[in-house]
Amino acid sequence: MSKKSPEYIPPKVWKWDTESGGRFANINRPIAGATHDKELPVGKHPMQLYSLGTPNGIKVTILLEELLALGHEGAEYDAWLINIGEGEQFGSDFVAINPNSKIPAMMDHSSNPPIRLFESGSILMHLAEKFDAFLPRGGKARAETLNWLFWQMGSAPFLGGGFGHFYAYAPEKFEYPINRYAMEVKRQLDVLDKHFADNKFFAGDEYTIADMATVPWYGSLVMGLVYDAAEFLQVQDYKNVLRWTGDVFARPAVQRGIKVNRTTGPPEMQLRERHDASDFELRTQDKLEPEGEAAE
Repeated sequence: MSKKSPEYIPPKVWKWDTESGGRFANINRPIAGATHDKELPVGKHPMQLYSLGTPNGIKVTILLEELLALGHEGAEYDAWLINIGEGEQFGSDFVAINPNSKIPAMMDHSSNPPIRLFESGSILMHLAEKFDAFLPRGGKARAETLNWLFWQMGSAPFLGGGFGHFYAYAPEKFEYPINRYAMEVKRQLDVLDKHFADNKFFAGDEYTIADMATVPWYGSLVMGLVYDAAEFLQVQDYKNVLRWTGDVFARPAVQRGIKVNRTTGPPEMQLRERHDASDFELRTQDKLEPEGEAAE
């Protein structure tokens, strides 16, 4: 029989306990808005990205590198590091771009006035439509791409903020939330595994922004690169997800994109800021190790 944790009885009125947030207590708070004045730098390229090499952050750098690989010079970008552990996402200029204070955030300076962009899915759609790439124009392929893109947006919080938080980052481990979210993550992996049994990518044979959005989360999970949970979740059972992950991570543009704004892992996998293609060498055989939590 499972051992029960001491019962928590909620108070009549919730109060913010700054000591209860675990690893991310210093940046989590129940109010929005800027905490300090901070001007963001602006580089020479059309796209100005303010981000960190987390799963949500590298979705965008993967797409930008894929667009550049296709020859879209307008996708050139400066990637500026936002240290969320130090609360830089609460600076005044960053909050003006994203009032939700989460990375990634972007300014598209190819328009006048510049366009602000926040939420990774919104940024991916903006870039894909702008350059007419990696998002089919219509029909079943477009519908499938958007189906799975929005599936990722709705599902990944259960993986990161749910399973990842309670399994890897919470100040104490409790059976109920870990079991609850482990069950949900395994269900999600089974959804993906069944889809990839008959499809190379989310939109059949066509590689799209749905793949770019999902692989930093679920691909990293099945490769054992986040939360140290591969054995716990028995990820080797999801053979079709592993095949898809290998196909996507083998792409040179993906190998470049996952290095941008990284601050952890082997030095050769870190490119803290990116301002030119010459800023990093492509090392397709390096170990992939995206950063992992949900406080983005």
